[in-house]
Amino acid sequence: MSRLASAALCLSVVAVSPALAAQNHSVPNHSAPNFAADSTIGWVKTPGSDEFIAPASGPGPVQDDPAHPYVSNGHPGDGGSPDGQETVKIADITNPILQPWAAEQMRKANEAVLAGKIGFTARARCWPAGVPGFLTYPVTPLYFIQSPTEVVITWGQDFQLRRIYLNVPHSPNPRPSWFGESIGHYENGDTLVIDTIGFVEHPLSFVDNYRTPHTKDLHVVERWTIVENGAWLEVQARVVDRGAFTTPWTALQRYRRVEQGTLGEQVCAENNVDHFDQGIEPIPQDGTPDF
Repeated sequence: MSRLASAALCLSVVAVSPALAAQNHSVPNHSAPNFAADSTIGWVKTPGSDEFIAPASGPGPVQDDPAHPYVSNGHPGDGGSPDGQETVKIADITNPILQPWAAEQMRKANEAVLAGKIGFTARARCWPAGVPGFLTYPVTPLYFIQSPTEVVITWGQDFQLRRIYLNVPHSPNPRPSWFGESIGHYENGDTLVIDTIGFVEHPLSFVDNYRTPHTKDLHVVERWTIVENGAWLEVQARVVDRGAFTTPWTALQRYRRVEQGTLGEQVCAENNVDHFDQGIEPIPQDGTPDF
């Protein structure tokens, strides 16, 4: 059985373990399956775009350039364009959170997209989304696996996994990785707090879909809170990276609870090549076999 099939099998029966429930009745349950309905609990991002939600006040994430407003290809009633055609993503590089080198790099990327180049997004090219970029993936639900020592978050498109280790300190020198080293704990019976450091610094590792770069010193703290009697999941992410940003900033996200069948395998990389020679980034390749 492949690792993807194994992941799908695990998610078909996922729940908060009895041991975890026995240890702490205040642990929020993100993943309980509805066995009677043969469905599994997932969380789908607010429809309409693949962007962050800006905070009510204070420094917030990079969003679209007002001169080139972004319109998603969602249904018209969900905030998408009336004709169903998505516009290109052009970043607002006047956002004061950006260090000068980051703004200049993004200016060049903007110019390339306006000249006809396909703008890079991690999900379209099957690259890891990173953190907090993981919060911008639309359409496909997130799923949680909870145990006394670990929380795993995944989604269906290509089974990217985030592993959050509970109630342990960070490693003295975390090995750099795309999703970093995440440690977590629960608060107030409704919130999972995730602290992540140890990121890889790579030309295709961005914090969002506007191609906003970061450095290896990126530090993200997320608060995942169940609200409205379990109907919604809200996330607040605080982002700190003195190398790329002039100040800490905050981004928000909201997910609605959905119940559907077991998680199935969805292929991302297969036949996903540059068919029309548009200069799009290549699919990542693994140089060693899985087994």
